[in-house]
Amino acid sequence: MTSPKKSPKKSPIDLEQCLLLTGMGSFDWDLETGELGLDASALAVLDLRPDEFHGRVTSLQGRVPPEEAVRISFAVTEADTTGMDLYGVYFRVRHRDGSVHLTHARGRILRDDASRAVRAVGIVRTAADDGAQLAATDPREERRQGVALMVQGTTQALSRAVTVDDVVAVLSGASGLDRFAADGLVLGLVEGENLKLIALVGQTMQALDELKLHKVDESLPLAEAVVTRQPRFVGSLPDLGQRFTRLGPYIEHMQLDSAAFLPLVAQDRAIGGLALFYRGRKDFTDADRNLCIGLSGIVAQSLQRAMLFDEERDLAKSLQATMLPRGIPEVADSEVAVRYHAAWGGRDVGGDFYDVITLPRGRIGVVVGDVQGHDTHAAAIMGQLRIALRAFAGEGHPPATVLSRASRFLAELDTERFATCTYAQFDPATGIVRAVRAGHLPPLVRHVDGRVGVPRVRGGLPLGLATEFGMEDYPEVRLDLVPGETMVLCTDGLVEDAGLDLDTGIQNLAQVLSTGPEGAEDLADHLSGALWERWGSSDDVALLVLRRLPDPGTLQEPRIHRYVHQADPEGLADARAALRGHLASWGLGAVADDVEVAAGELLVNALVHTDGGAILTLEVLTGPPRRVRLWVKDRSSTRPRKRSPMETATSGRGLLLVEAVASRWGIEPRGEGKAVWCDFAVPGE
Repeated sequence: MTSPKKSPKKSPIDLEQCLLLTGMGSFDWDLETGELGLDASALAVLDLRPDEFHGRVTSLQGRVPPEEAVRISFAVTEADTTGMDLYGVYFRVRHRDGSVHLTHARGRILRDDASRAVRAVGIVRTAADDGAQLAATDPREERRQGVALMVQGTTQALSRAVTVDDVVAVLSGASGLDRFAADGLVLGLVEGENLKLIALVGQTMQALDELKLHKVDESLPLAEAVVTRQPRFVGSLPDLGQRFTRLGPYIEHMQLDSAAFLPLVAQDRAIGGLALFYRGRKDFTDADRNLCIGLSGIVAQSLQRAMLFDEERDLAKSLQATMLPRGIPEVADSEVAVRYHAAWGGRDVGGDFYDVITLPRGRIGVVVGDVQGHDTHAAAIMGQLRIALRAFAGEGHPPATVLSRASRFLAELDTERFATCTYAQFDPATGIVRAVRAGHLPPLVRHVDGRVGVPRVRGGLPLGLATEFGMEDYPEVRLDLVPGETMVLCTDGLVEDAGLDLDTGIQNLAQVLSTGPEGAEDLADHLSGALWERWGSSDDVALLVLRRLPDPGTLQEPRIHRYVHQADPEGLADARAALRGHLASWGLGAVADDVEVAAGELLVNALVHTDGGAILTLEVLTGPPRRVRLWVKDRSSTRPRKRSPMETATSGRGLLLVEAVASRWGIEPRGEGKAVWCDFAVPGE
């Protein structure tokens, strides 16, 4: 009996072997850096050895002709601009034996969170079945199509360039050289009597870094093209070194063969020059020359438009700078930081403003506002309004009067613009803030425990509209900043985003504020970086951060402050826990129970029987004898009185408990309110 014949064991074939057998490979192209990843199968399709590929698009120049590279770049650019995710393109590949093969690439565009194309991944294959199509293709028609794609792709890319930096980014980006089918690119702008090179693109172009600023004369070929306004096409760069001896030392290092030096002329004025360098090219046909001259004209028009935009923007920024205060006054026991950010993509001018105003009796006024519009007229109105606000505040008027007069001032101007703002008077000695707002965002307050609150500041109509409708009332709200707390005022550009409503934006601001650094300057940078720069804001932003410096006392006499809100149910428990924690850290935990009982009773009295919150202060007094003192301050001038409740009464024992646990207690009038204090003897003293 014979055993059954076993089938031969097949060796497994991996994915890469399958791709090799089918003439198909994969690629991964970083569109921002130009880095290109090809697997072994893709290298085989392109007839490249591993040692010939260096992970860059430029490694394909020996196999993919320039006009074909333009075709590929245009297909990706078109998919990007039209919002398509998939693209496909046929292109020619010249193998090392001189044969030409039709190849097809199919890729997918990968985008970042801002919908910008960052990578292209896909497959590349030999289009063997399309050999008839390759044979029937007219080379002249292919050439014309390549030229059309090159011009179209360059025009399309530069059409989105707004500033000179944008133009440079297009020319120096990952596809910049592909658009011109070149191996090197130099862009220079005329500045007075000099030619300043603002872009050096290509592997060896950095050799010209020493020539970044040189005279506009005939000592260098690009400068000569600018002076004469005539292009120069050079089939042999080494021969050019004999005519331009100053360029000679750099030619050998660049390792390039030919070049085109093109003047950039716009409105009958030479504004700069463009140099294109090539490897492997020895001559320029009439079509090549016309193409280079046409491309230089496109670049010249884009640069002129961008230069005019930059000039307008600089003028607008200068106007904006003159309208904003030059400096911020120093405030006793406080920090103030301000920031102004112009909208991205616009002319960097708008109606947002801030100011810090010195007032009588050591107080200051802080204001943040926004005039309707984003143009020079809005900036001019802003400047006048800011000066008027400063004048009315400096006269010593209360906040409500300052805004009502500012509204009348704006209504009397020859403009239909209105403005929103929040204005507050701050007394650094007491921490009292009196705030009003006119159709603007409310302030945010970060407390010493890191929590962020949005005070209920009732608002009136925007300035100008309030006068027009006869409603100039601006309710004033008092806030209390204890040492260590921070108040933030801002315009809506910091919290608004296309996909968010205003309430969500304010919540985001509160979250970022709660985790930010302590110092006012660092916090202003933190808010700007985390919100405005992240949104890529299309609106201006004015930001003001006011921080009352902490008052920790000394090592021998430490001190803490907390504000307990009337509408915060957790504030009382948090305050009592904070007292116990600090007493333990000071080595005074023995009196923690008594202090906590007294603090609870005094805080409940203040929150229940007064209109507002309470400020809690705990400090150590060295004496002699050393003791712990607790303060509870509120806004009511009514003095609490000790009562004798009946046995069945459920209230009225607060001061009796305080008297029982404290060694002594008392009441002091404090401006608009009062402060109840009690002392606790330190055991052993």
